[in-house]
Amino acid sequence: MPPRKVLVPFAVVVVLAGAAALWWWRAPRTPHDQLLLYGNVDVRQMQLAFNDSGRIDALLVAEGAQVRAGQPLARLDASRYRDGAARAQAALAAARATLARLHAGSRPQEIAAARAAVAAAAAAAHRAELTWRRQRTLVEADFLPRQALDDATAARRAANAELERARQSLSLAVQGPRREDIAAAAAQVDADRAALALAQRELADTVLRAPAAGVVEDRILEVGDMASPQVPVYTVALTDPVWARVYLPEPDLGRLRPGMRADIVSDSFPGQVFAGWIGFISPTAEFTPKSVQTTDLRSELVYRVRVYACNPEGRLRLGMPVTVRVALRDNAPQAQPGKVCGG
Repeated sequence: MPPRKVLVPFAVVVVLAGAAALWWWRAPRTPHDQLLLYGNVDVRQMQLAFNDSGRIDALLVAEGAQVRAGQPLARLDASRYRDGAARAQAALAAARATLARLHAGSRPQEIAAARAAVAAAAAAAHRAELTWRRQRTLVEADFLPRQALDDATAARRAANAELERARQSLSLAVQGPRREDIAAAAAQVDADRAALALAQRELADTVLRAPAAGVVEDRILEVGDMASPQVPVYTVALTDPVWARVYLPEPDLGRLRPGMRADIVSDSFPGQVFAGWIGFISPTAEFTPKSVQTTDLRSELVYRVRVYACNPEGRLRLGMPVTVRVALRDNAPQAQPGKVCGG
């Protein structure tokens, strides 16, 4: 018989080998035709603020509310903005009236009045001419002093100048406004139209609307607070798109390509698989974040991957830990990967 001291170490070795074999057999292993990636659900968030300053008149939704694109969320006191829009509307109406008057030109009555003024001035000039001739004859005959002729001469010149002024006024009335005046009036109409559009835009901006569908996470201000573009009123998390932020070890980088289908699972919903696809692979490497539980060492370099998820019931939420399974066999990148959600 072999010595007892030899059998004991041999038995220990056999037991340890059997335990190691059993552990290896039962330990979970990733198939060679599948990648397992780990990370968290991520979504985009919006900080919504008014475009202008004012006192908040109403808040229309509370935290946790589902909102749709274009839905009103809050209102400012709009009295000042309504007055500004009314003033801009009146200024535009006045500018349009001025432009219409210039386009219409002189009225027939104005032209007739200008002709009558020319006729009156012509008659006055004729009378002044006759008076001047008589005064000259009397002065030459020494019946009147030289001063009388000087006065008649001045009166004749004044009458002729008034006749010329009346003729020029008639010409202006017949020709109508200058093209430069019409162009200036048209430019004023454009400026007032733009001012009205701005005033109406400012009035419309007193209502804060959701730019996209999402869920209200935080209501930061309250009714009566002063709002400004620098201070958000709500924080809204977008419900579409939703993706898993996972990390790919550097040795597996060549096995994954954008557009490949993927399955997303979460411990929060055992047995449920969320369909998805690879949307983005970071071009730069980084160290594995401490928040990500992987089977590899944390000090290894990894590449951040965005895996878009189909989330019609809204079950996947921000920060939720998930596992992503990517089949490597028969999983060619899709030209329109979003169609895995039925889109």
